[in-house]
Amino acid sequence: MRVTKFTHSCLRLEGDGVLVVDPGVFSERSALDGADAVLITHEHPDHVDVEGLADAVSRRPGLRVYAHADVLPQLSAFVGAVTTVEPGGELSAAGFTVRAYGGAHAVIHEDIPRIANLGYLISDGAHSVYTPGDSFTVPEAEVDTLFVPLNAPWMKLSEAIDFVRAVRPGRAYALHDSLLTATGAQVSNGHLDRLGGTKYAQVAPGTTLD
Repeated sequence: MRVTKFTHSCLRLEGDGVLVVDPGVFSERSALDGADAVLITHEHPDHVDVEGLADAVSRRPGLRVYAHADVLPQLSAFVGAVTTVEPGGELSAAGFTVRAYGGAHAVIHEDIPRIANLGYLISDGAHSVYTPGDSFTVPEAEVDTLFVPLNAPWMKLSEAIDFVRAVRPGRAYALHDSLLTATGAQVSNGHLDRLGGTKYAQVAPGTTLD
């Protein structure tokens, strides 16, 4: 499994097929080139660029999109390409086995309604990757590579540290990381590296991890 981190929250996984997670408006549309399947954690635009995804579906009719049922109104232009996923559900996408966790977006503020959110554990049979979307839902499974949110309106750094400790992955990398300045990221990265209990790094967009 080869995992490429794109800007903010987008990941591209390559094995027998190509699986893309959360190609949002902050991310490069090139992440979708040649994709066989797309996983969407939730409806926020930094996790799903609807226009970009519609273009990818039109260029590649076999592309399948997986998302919670609550996201479907956003995807009406290509709803025929969408398969709904519920928490606890398991599916096969682009040659990977995927299990969905969670169900709800983290609280931003009590005056802002919570929306659906899914975390995805993705496995090729030899290695597993977990990406939580906008949540700190801990999967009930072993995780080799964890992507941990670094900064967002709905979180604080101590939660990210505790999340890494709870998951206990073999290694961890920053996700949801384009809202910080370089100085702020350096501070947060230092704490996660020191306190997370595993090998941790923030990598530049376009970095591929084997």
